[in-house]
Amino acid sequence: MLKKLVAPTFMSLVLCAMFISPVVQAAQRPTTVSGCAAVTAKGHTPMKVLEPMAVNKSLPKTMTLVTNCGSIVISLLSKQAPLTVTKITALAKAKYFNASLCHRLTTDGLFVLQCGDPTASGSGSPTGWKGYADENLPANKAANYPAGTVAMANSGPKTNGSQFFLVYKDTQLPPNYTIWGKITSGIDFLVKLSEVGSFTVNQSDGKAYYATDGNPIQGVEIKSVTLR
Repeated sequence: MLKKLVAPTFMSLVLCAMFISPVVQAAQRPTTVSGCAAVTAKGHTPMKVLEPMAVNKSLPKTMTLVTNCGSIVISLLSKQAPLTVTKITALAKAKYFNASLCHRLTTDGLFVLQCGDPTASGSGSPTGWKGYADENLPANKAANYPAGTVAMANSGPKTNGSQFFLVYKDTQLPPNYTIWGKITSGIDFLVKLSEVGSFTVNQSDGKAYYATDGNPIQGVEIKSVTLR
């Protein structure tokens, strides 16, 4: 089902309020999550970051995504996924994720928020990087990506880059996505985000419609990342 976690239709989330208004008039559904600040980031070209080719033997224990809606704290699984944590933390140290949008939210069967693509199109990756190997893959069983899981998005074996997804409700997927972290704080916000939902834009009429797989209606911006 998932070759790559990519939004089917992309439109900059700064335009969300403009396009979503025709949809919510009838349903009276909320378009924001309480406590979230306005999004200021826009999709942009990924920066160049030197790719580490060897595993860093001194990796941080936690990574915190500071967003416009609060902080998401991730416990890093360095022993289980050392290569992936090495790559992700190298990007974080270089401020690769700063001022980037989380471009995809799914709310039916697959329960994730996808982030890590500065272009916000679902196809961005670090300039010049080659895909790297998968590790710490789960068993092929029910809820093999439980709530709180942080895993890589990819388009096949050894195609990992910078995109990752945050699981806010137990999800079953093919066991093809490296698990490299566990959310220890901030998952409540993700649940609230899912309750507001996602949207796609109909290319024929230019209007936004509720969807179970699309851009989050409440825009989410990673403002900065801290490592400890």
